[in-house]
Amino acid sequence: MSIALACIVEGDGDVEAVPIAIRRIVQGIAPGLALKIHHPIRVPRTKLVKSGELERFIELAARRAGRSGAIVIVLDSDDDCPAILGPELLGRARRARPDFPISVVLAKREFEAWFLASASSLRGLRGLADDLEPPSDPEAIRGAKEWLTGRMPAGRSYTETLDQSALTASMDLHQAREAAPSFDKFFRDLTAIVERLTAGQGAILS
Repeated sequence: MSIALACIVEGDGDVEAVPIAIRRIVQGIAPGLALKIHHPIRVPRTKLVKSGELERFIELAARRAGRSGAIVIVLDSDDDCPAILGPELLGRARRARPDFPISVVLAKREFEAWFLASASSLRGLRGLADDLEPPSDPEAIRGAKEWLTGRMPAGRSYTETLDQSALTASMDLHQAREAAPSFDKFFRDLTAIVERLTAGQGAILS
């Protein structure tokens, strides 16, 4: 049994980190499933939200995923409300390719908020403090990258291209789901995609 996914992301660090997160989640959902993730399409969010641009990249992603694949879009919400922008982008994407399973996930504020949500599982990694504790409301913090930098030794700073994929590979997914609703949506969306794509393949899902 196998499925193929095409991803649209916005940052250089996301190109490596998002597939890592997807693989970890899918392995937990359906351990025996063969998963192919095409090299992510990187598009700045400011460009993607423009009229016609999202639709153009959805077509590109659809060609990569193939007829039996799906499309996953992961962006930072920054100062926008995920509950407003997310459904808007999803509606546009589905109108462009109604024949494809599509997920749009906006990490509230930024992807790194998911690290804050699972901070205790990242103690001592990539220079982070050994006594690291998550903030009370990880997704309310504007500047998660700076929060991480502030908990590293002097002279060391969080760098997306160096640290994002490594922390994604180590973060506790259950902690992230409990403390970051946007990550929980990511998990639930992937579960729904796996169930839809494997419905005719006899996959056993947990």
